[in-house]
This record gives sequence, structure tokens and C-alpha cells, in this order.
Amino acid sequence: MGKNFRESFYIAFKDGATRSLPIVLGYIPIGLAFGILAANVGLNSLETTFMSIIVYAGSAQLISLGLIESQAGLFTIVMTTFLVNLRHTLMSAALSPHLKHLSRLQQAYFAFELTDESFAVHSRDFKGETNPVAIRLFTTNTLAHLSWVSGSALGFYTGALFTNLESWGIDYALPAMFIALLAMQLDNKRKYLVGAFAMLLSTFLFILPVGHWYIIIATLAGATAGALLDLRQERKV
Repeated sequence: MGKNFRESFYIAFKDGATRSLPIVLGYIPIGLAFGILAANVGLNSLETTFMSIIVYAGSAQLISLGLIESQAGLFTIVMTTFLVNLRHTLMSAALSPHLKHLSRLQQAYFAFELTDESFAVHSRDFKGETNPVAIRLFTTNTLAHLSWVSGSALGFYTGALFTNLESWGIDYALPAMFIALLAMQLDNKRKYLVGAFAMLLSTFLFILPVGHWYIIIATLAGATAGALLDLRQERKV
């Protein structure tokens, strides 16, 4: 029985590690960029590492750095991070029917470790599966998280080498990440319209003297427009 358990554990761990590889290869350079930007903004090594451990949300962490650098208020930073990460609730809900065999503690850990990229991997793997192996799931998520934390720490300690971020293009990490996330979602005409609407509205509000609220307002307006368009489409069907 012990041998069978070890073999099963090894197979599940290997499968999980294999599935995490594309995520790891993406997280290390983006985490590196985050660590460099954090060092240049003024965060210390402990703050940088703990943000990657506790928050663990690349887009939210990167946008927080921009807000910190521009001396935005605490409420603005918290609300912006909350809205940016609100999609995680929907992702967790979408995967929850496949996780009923896990304990509450395991489900909580899985939800904490869930990101856009791991959601994409799990969504693909869960098709046709009723009780995915827990070791495989946690291996994928944990290795991805460790790569993000490692990249962040490495970026912080090498940040002094990149005093001119523009010359390396590292300052473009945040816009590049958002563009990539947006491109992954553009699979129908409605989403193109919502994306264009949110972009134009945020640009217009940025010109106006509304401060950092332009991000929150444009996000809420874009999400509302998308929900209304989806509702209209469902009624037609």
C-alpha cells in the first residue's frame, strides 16, 4: 500500500509540475519586473516579498505600485485592488463544482492560489473530470506561486541594476499584462465594444481632474456595459 501511495503521489506531482511549467515560465519574468519596480518605488525587500506572498495578483500588485508612486490614498489603492481582483470570485465559482471532494480547508487554499493563468489550466483539465487529484492541483498552484515570489525577490535585489526602467522596457510590464489579459478575453463582438468603451472612457476621465478615480469609474462602467450587453443577448435567445 505504501508503494502504491508513493507511485500515485509521484505521478500526481509530476502531472501538476508539468501543467505548471507554462505558468512558471511566464511568472518569473513578470515577477522580476514587479520586484524591480517595487525597489524603484521605495518598497523594502520584506514588503515586496510579502505582497507577492499575500496578495499574489500580478495585475493588482503592479497597479498598486503605480498608485503608491503617485501617492494615492489608501482607500483608492484598496478599492482599485478589490475591483481588479473581483474576477477571482467568478473564477472560483466556475471551478467550484469540480472541487466538492476537497475539504473546506483545501478549497480555501485552492481559491487563494487561483490566478488567471492557473484558472485557464484548470478549466481545460477539468473538462470530463469529476474528482481531479488534489496533489496535482496543489502542485500546479504552489509551484506557480513560488515562481512568482522568487521572481519578485530576485527582481528586488537586482533592481539597482535597472535604474533607467524605460531603457529596458520594464516600465511597460503593467500595460503589457493588462493588454495580454484583455486579448485573452476578446472572443466576440460585445467584448470588443466593451473594451473600446472602457478605454475611451478611462482616457477621457484621465484628462479630467478626477484623480485616480478614473480607473475605478471606467472599470465599473465597463463591467456594467458588458453585463447589460450579455443580458440583452440572452433575452434575444
